[in-house]
Amino acid sequence: MAMQGDIIAQMIKEALPDAQVEMIDLAGDNNHWKAIITSSAFDGMNRVKQHQLVYAALKGKMDGANGELHALALETRTP
Repeated sequence: MAMQGDIIAQMIKEALPDAQVEMIDLAGDNNHWKAIITSSAFDGMNRVKQHQLVYAALKGKMDGANGELHALALETRTP
C-alpha cells in the first residue's frame, strides 16, 4: 500500500515542528520517495541519529514487508 507524500511530510512535521520538508516522488508511483528535511532538531547529531529521528516520526510505517512505505531516501540538513 503506497503512502502519499503529503502524509509523510505531515508525520515528520508533527515530530519536528520546525522542519521544512520537500518530498520527491522518485518513481512516480507514490511508493519510492526522497525527503529533504531541514530542522534545527538535527543540530549536533550525526547522520545516523538524524535518520533514526525521522524514522521514529514515521511510527512504524516503514517496518518490513508490512510497512505502508516501501522506500524513503533521506537527506537531512540543519538550518
